[in-house]
Amino acid sequence: MAAARRLKRVASSQPGFLNLKTFSDAEGSLSSRRKRVNKNKKKNWNKHSDIHDVEDFLEDVRHQERTTGGLLSEKPDDSLFFLDVGAPQKAEQKAPEPVEGKKGKGKGKASRPLRIDLILQHNSLISPPKDVLSYQQPNAKKLRRIAQKTEQLAAKGVVPRSQKKLLNRRPVKRTAKKAVTEANNNPDREYYDIWGQESAKESAEPWYLQQTGKKLVKRPVKLNEKPSALPAVEVIAPGGSYNPDFFSHQALLQEAHEVEVKKQKAEDKIERQLAVNKDDTATEETIYQEQVEGLVEEENEEGMANEEEEDVVVGAISLAQKKTERQRKKEKAEKIKEQRRQANRQYINQRQQLFQLRSIKTSIKQQEQTTKTKQKQRKANQEAQKSQPRRLGRLKFHAQDMEVQLSDELAGSLRQLKPEGSILKDRFKSLQKRNLIEPRERAKFKRKHKLKYVEKRAFREIT
Repeated sequence: MAAARRLKRVASSQPGFLNLKTFSDAEGSLSSRRKRVNKNKKKNWNKHSDIHDVEDFLEDVRHQERTTGGLLSEKPDDSLFFLDVGAPQKAEQKAPEPVEGKKGKGKGKASRPLRIDLILQHNSLISPPKDVLSYQQPNAKKLRRIAQKTEQLAAKGVVPRSQKKLLNRRPVKRTAKKAVTEANNNPDREYYDIWGQESAKESAEPWYLQQTGKKLVKRPVKLNEKPSALPAVEVIAPGGSYNPDFFSHQALLQEAHEVEVKKQKAEDKIERQLAVNKDDTATEETIYQEQVEGLVEEENEEGMANEEEEDVVVGAISLAQKKTERQRKKEKAEKIKEQRRQANRQYINQRQQLFQLRSIKTSIKQQEQTTKTKQKQRKANQEAQKSQPRRLGRLKFHAQDMEVQLSDELAGSLRQLKPEGSILKDRFKSLQKRNLIEPRERAKFKRKHKLKYVEKRAFREIT
């Protein structure tokens, strides 16, 4: 038997062999075979049990619910059948209204829905399932109980405590809220024509002005404050005129003289600090003393060192002696007496202060007066500091030299007047003085490489 089966398998594997049995016959033969399955185990129930009839029934039920909205067996006859009374009379067809922008083409196409809309349309008659979580309310029982309690109190005429607080609260002055700019992707925003005429900035939206760069940035308040109280252009003193008064010209000369005296004093101070003291200069005698020092007094120093060592040893021995009990009691009694004496002195001083109330009041008044004067002086210094140049950089501000003409240099007319100073330097110093720019100095030019002189051939031929 086994040899016959093997021969059939070999014959069927040969090329050109025609199988007489079709696929359906083979499948029927396979399905007709009985499978030996253990039905006592629960895991084999769903695996080897036929549930096609149940699935077909459920699919049919779902199909009926989708198409008709429920089972056909439960629906009344009026909804399933109708009475045929003949062909209906044709009503007069109204002419379709012409659509704007189209010249008689595609009649009735405007009312026909698009196919994409039909595909996306909800064609099921089953209502969507109710979302239970969206209807749930947290602490519903507690809120219901509180609402019932408030109703009972309101029926009795009792006002709850929270309501009393709201009634007793002061009314708040409500200010008008600023208009919030709408987002760019908001579909409810008004239509704006790009190619239309530009409207005034006041009527335009703040968002549009901000995005187009037409809205100016809000200037900080600190930038409105001037860094200095000085005017942009300072008027020169009356003595600086081309034909000044005698006294005003002398006053200007005196002011220029005081400036020069201060500069001279500063230079003299630096010279005094750098000057060499004559007493510190070395002479022959001081040189000799330095050379001989340490050679003559060696013996005396050795003797003094030995005496100091002996004193130190004796002192150490005396410090190491232990105090007796009598000495300790005596020191303790003296300490207590000193404390009592200090407490008594403090009590007497407090009693004496009662008779010094008048002098204490006068001293307090004097202190208050001094503090007031100091406050006034501090305010005056702060006001004066506003007109002074501040330290903005590493360099200090140096005022410009005063432009003054001496008495013999004065001219009687503008034609003979000699020009002095520079307008550019004056404006530059004014900016520094008003704390608009930091004090600067001219950059020093420094060559990176030395200049190299080379004689050309033509010059060499001439020489």
